[in-house]
Amino acid sequence: MESQIRGDKPVAARPHGPDLAGLAAFTLDPKGLVGSWSVTAERLFGRTASAAVGSDVCDVVMAGPDEGLLLRRALAEVAAGRVWTGMLALPAAGGQVAIRCEPITGSAAGSLVIAQRASPQPGPRLLSDAVARIGSTLDLAQTAREVVDVAVPRFADSAAIYVPERLLAADDISSYRARPTTIVRRLAARLGDLPGDMADRLLPPDEVLVLGEDMPCFRAMAASGPVFSDHLDGAIAERIGRNPGGPELIASYSSCLAVPLAARGAVVGCAVFGRTAASPVFGPDDLGAAAELAARAALCIDNARLYDRERRTARALQRSLLPGRPHVPAGLEVAHRYLPVGASMVGGDWHDIVPLPGGRAALIVGDAMGHGPEAAAVMVQLRTAAHTLADLELPPEQILHRLDKMAAGLAAAPFATCVYTVINPLASSCVIAQAGHLPPVLALADGTTRVLDLPPGLPLGLRAGAFHATEISLPSGATLALYTDGLVESRTRAFDDGVTALREALGAALAEPATALTTVCESVSEALREHGEDDITLVLARIRQR
Repeated sequence: MESQIRGDKPVAARPHGPDLAGLAAFTLDPKGLVGSWSVTAERLFGRTASAAVGSDVCDVVMAGPDEGLLLRRALAEVAAGRVWTGMLALPAAGGQVAIRCEPITGSAAGSLVIAQRASPQPGPRLLSDAVARIGSTLDLAQTAREVVDVAVPRFADSAAIYVPERLLAADDISSYRARPTTIVRRLAARLGDLPGDMADRLLPPDEVLVLGEDMPCFRAMAASGPVFSDHLDGAIAERIGRNPGGPELIASYSSCLAVPLAARGAVVGCAVFGRTAASPVFGPDDLGAAAELAARAALCIDNARLYDRERRTARALQRSLLPGRPHVPAGLEVAHRYLPVGASMVGGDWHDIVPLPGGRAALIVGDAMGHGPEAAAVMVQLRTAAHTLADLELPPEQILHRLDKMAAGLAAAPFATCVYTVINPLASSCVIAQAGHLPPVLALADGTTRVLDLPPGLPLGLRAGAFHATEISLPSGATLALYTDGLVESRTRAFDDGVTALREALGAALAEPATALTTVCESVSEALREHGEDDITLVLARIRQR
């Protein structure tokens, strides 16, 4: 156990052991499918073994999008040989559940999951409130506010939460002892009975501060142990002292306690608590409650930090994958829509529009296998390569051949589907080549639609060797629809039914000739997304009527 510091003297902390009652255990395969389901798991989640085994764990425990994202991260951690722990809100278990996932050793791949409902533990009311109130969301600022609201006034007269700036900006966890100062960001603060807006004016959220090595907050993070002091941290005092009444407020505090926030073996921040002269000074008897509160706060804050990082990564990837504002030739109209499967998910879909000499344009739609950052990483490389090859004006079949060789050489050995088209408005024609992709749909000006019968080709990455291009007539007013399988396929809808629905929606949307193509694209994608379980991409193109 870490030592606690009062000046230079360590203070022994009281041990607190976990309640081992009511543990439930089950196993998962690498894809997250339940492999075994114990009697205790049946009791905790209300699912029988026959209903659970073989099903996706997210469906079994009724995980929402946020909790599902954390469970997928847990599987990735286990696949890398690491143990993952966290607190998840799972409706099937009736609330918060503590989860531990660890790799299964031996020939069978997968993970052992140990779960326990997070019921209030015997002890101070503070700890019960912490379990119930901290970590209700994966929002970093909200989680920090929940921590200070739990601490004040039950445990302290003031509280503030700090996180190292480099941890937020660069995900850098490194030693505090190696630096004479550290830069932190205040996530939230509460000062006694002051209204929240007034406290925010005195100690603004997101304010960045430089802590010196003599400050309790810095020392607590550097030593990984609580630090007592008889005055407010200098960073807090300086900020409060600039305001009317600030010096008097500072003088009223006679006892402070800085507690490091440690999660997954690393210090991810610091909680600073203060008490006025009207309250008892902090002492060894407070360390148990402070440690429990800090442990809960640290885990929830780190979960929120990791989720925020994944969300920012996903959004950056999404922005990088969508075409910018390409120059579309005057004789052509193009509309496109991309709908990710989840609010913060990225997948393998991509599309691009590349203007070519002679008023032509290359339209590309592709789909790398899988979801998440892995599929997105493959897709970024393929999209960049396809755009570069399009600028070389190579024939569509040669471009697919080169993309195939590139995909086969990637370290992850992925495969992807792709359809590559070159539309020539002057010749009213289109040249199309496919690599395992779903066939385009052509809607004529009279409202009739048909699925183009083209050589399908093999997916990219399988070293198919050769691809074949087909030239079709594209009369004025006709609309060509390129799409990914997420638009037409799902577990509850067969491909043929999905394509029929696409043709009907496209024909209905194009019934009014004056309808803008962007409106058609939006209405068709919205009409078909109801059954969507995958990323959806739809690109529409038509030659302008002369």
